[in-house]
Amino acid sequence: MNMPWTLARRTARNAAKPLDAVEVALADGLGLALASGVRALASQPTCDTSAMDGYATAGPGPWTIVGRVAAGDPVPSVFLRCGEAFGVATGAPVPDGADRVLPVEICAVDGALLTEAASAQCQHAACQHHDNCTRRVAPPHIGKHIRRRGEDWSAGDELIPAGSVVTPAVLGLAAGAGHDTLLVHRRPRVAVIVTGDELLHSGPPRPGRVRDAIGPMLPGLLAGAELLGTTHLRDDPAALADALTFGAADLLATTHPRDNPANAPTAADPLPANAPTFDTADVLVTCGATSVGPADHLRRLLADLGAEILVSGVACRPGHPMLLAVLPDGRYVVGLPGNPFAALAAVLTLLRPLLDTLGGHTARPPVTAWLQDACAHPRDTRLVPVVRTGGEVVPAGHDRPGSLWGAALADALAVVPPGHEGGEVELLTYAGQRPV
Repeated sequence: MNMPWTLARRTARNAAKPLDAVEVALADGLGLALASGVRALASQPTCDTSAMDGYATAGPGPWTIVGRVAAGDPVPSVFLRCGEAFGVATGAPVPDGADRVLPVEICAVDGALLTEAASAQCQHAACQHHDNCTRRVAPPHIGKHIRRRGEDWSAGDELIPAGSVVTPAVLGLAAGAGHDTLLVHRRPRVAVIVTGDELLHSGPPRPGRVRDAIGPMLPGLLAGAELLGTTHLRDDPAALADALTFGAADLLATTHPRDNPANAPTAADPLPANAPTFDTADVLVTCGATSVGPADHLRRLLADLGAEILVSGVACRPGHPMLLAVLPDGRYVVGLPGNPFAALAAVLTLLRPLLDTLGGHTARPPVTAWLQDACAHPRDTRLVPVVRTGGEVVPAGHDRPGSLWGAALADALAVVPPGHEGGEVELLTYAGQRPV
């Protein structure tokens, strides 16, 4: 009996543990998940700094200007006394004793004497009569325009928790907090095995032969993972068993028996001596051979290899023949159906949650939208290509299991539960990123 879609997805998420943690340079962490939270190595700011170009002052004016400091200069070794001022640039350290910064536009300087401008020009963006406007710039209150030491964070504060995705902003924040490296979970390593006597890998389809659409689609769906390579195989159980066991890449990859019968390798041919192997893969993704037809050998081969089947079919349309298993050596096998849209559904149902867990990514709350269309199935969950229109989504159409037309037009796939009669549904994105 096929497993309910929500249970299958949860099973895939819980089937693994995060991979080992590695320390990488900041630039190499982009897209990975933090294995340890990012903590501040110093307070921010590290000293009192000016938020404006102007003058740091102490007490009421007028003030005597006793010095000047620029951004990047050391903290002035002075203590401002009442009636003194110090010229400061934006980001420059503010001398001790300063109680505010007067922006330069409201300052009047005569030699070493600083006063507030008698008629500071109006700065109101909407005003068309600055010169005659009665609205003047008010002097800043105590503490204004000074960023105090530790105002943003103190040394030791956790800024980003473990499990968070390393985004460009996280990289910038980590650098600003003093880090040169990050501790992240390594990328899951994925190997792909595409099967099918009917597949072409170049040129237009023709009667009896179709282009492989799954192989070109998969790399963009493996965001955060490392693709080791792709093997293309005939519909032969021995060849598939060899690929699962030995992991030879590109075995029968470039030639199909019906394309070049004289030179085509057969399942009995030995593995090339220089063929790369997938024994370092964390996940093997097979495309095709998951159903119950005469060319569908995967389930029997997994049983022969002693694999543990975690998911064997999902109550989902399209993609119900999908499966998830664990080989005795610990590698995971995700079986995608041979129809391209069904394969996409299986990626989002089983493969993506599994890779997220292996990569250490924490689960995020689902994104939802309103789907009025009653396009539900009475028993199975439907994954429907949809287009956003404001706060709602509408079906994109063209959603046959063998066609990616609707998915290519869509913004996301809507998860439509059995019997759905209109309302809020979960959305799954798939354009090379995790669902958000």
